[in-house]
Amino acid sequence: MFKKTKLSNGLRIITKRLSGVGSLSLGIWINIGGRYEAPAYKGISHFLEHLLFKGSEKYSCRLIKESIEGVGGALNGFTSEELTCYLVKIPSRYQAKALDILSDMVSAPCLKHEDVGKEKTVILEELKMYRDLPQSYVYELLDELLWPHQAIGEPVIGTVESVENITRQNIKSFQNTHYTPANIVISAAGLIEHDLLAKKVSAIFAQKTPGGLNTFTPAVEVQDKQQLKVFHKATEQTHMALGFHGLKRDHPLRHAQSLLHIILGANMSSRLFNEVREKRGLAYEIGTGLKRYHDTGAFLVHAGIDNRKVAPCLELIFKELEKIKNKPVTIDEFKRAKEFYLGQLMLALEDTMEYMLWMGESMACLDKVYTLEEVIKEVNKVNIEDLRKLAQQIFKREKINLALIGPLEKEKKRIYSKLNLG
Repeated sequence: MFKKTKLSNGLRIITKRLSGVGSLSLGIWINIGGRYEAPAYKGISHFLEHLLFKGSEKYSCRLIKESIEGVGGALNGFTSEELTCYLVKIPSRYQAKALDILSDMVSAPCLKHEDVGKEKTVILEELKMYRDLPQSYVYELLDELLWPHQAIGEPVIGTVESVENITRQNIKSFQNTHYTPANIVISAAGLIEHDLLAKKVSAIFAQKTPGGLNTFTPAVEVQDKQQLKVFHKATEQTHMALGFHGLKRDHPLRHAQSLLHIILGANMSSRLFNEVREKRGLAYEIGTGLKRYHDTGAFLVHAGIDNRKVAPCLELIFKELEKIKNKPVTIDEFKRAKEFYLGQLMLALEDTMEYMLWMGESMACLDKVYTLEEVIKEVNKVNIEDLRKLAQQIFKREKINLALIGPLEKEKKRIYSKLNLG
């Protein structure tokens, strides 16, 4: 199903040839992100990602963009807690150009002094933008509750203080230390020849030294009581993020957790959508989400709530969580959740970009990729009782972490009573 090659210096290549498409999606992944950073330089991974688009040894900033977009392609990058990725989707006949551009960005960025100064200003504005968006900032508050005083619980973008503290020399040293072959995965999906790509990658990277494997401090999950963080802001609705510690990326019950997520809040058929929005009109936006990391994870419930109805909405959410802990889901509901889970995955894997992202993330984090057939087999092993036991494990009252943003002075006592906080 997949073809893999590993160079002697540790760089890994994985591809999937898809028939009936004319495009190629290519990504260069580095095992580096927010949780690998020192507190004084928080946000340096994200800062470096920005700078790689400003020019490399062979390509200027303008030439990078025009070379890809000028042939109908799209270029982007992102930084997360555990990964940084540079990616392109392009007509397959331009795959050599795409690889040359991305690889030169990663291995030979210019990192000019003037670009560092300009991009620092841009990132500080980006940071302010996220702070001004309560639907985004509420997750930052929640992460601080889930993993207090830990790199994984701090914003990937960094803080005003840490970003201002970062110098060109810091960035250059960070790039030399962490952007090494042992920490790189190249994934590609679409109309592609694996052996040809591997040969080109080898010609570019084979002579580079492996470097050490990037490491991070393991997450600590110590919680014996409910936690609440309220950020008072004059918003038109209250933004809520509720979180419980969940499962790590490769946990044996990861598929059961995904099915819980679907049943509770992943779509318009979910319990929370029906109970909170459809039946009672307490919120416009209501749903659940998952975070998965090497050694930890989180199960999230998010909502945009009428400012006058926060307490009853919370009461209803907690009631639904208790219900799924104590009463098995119905056979019909369980079957629909499985079909949705596998159907969404199959639909996603029809797109070259989604396939590249799926392979690249898995190879970078787990050093393996499951085939669709393997996933189907594993999902079909999950039973209804697995979901109930997992819900009991995750949704414990003393493990509640709740972040709220809104004008909540009048609602504060009622909210505290729902959490038994006095």
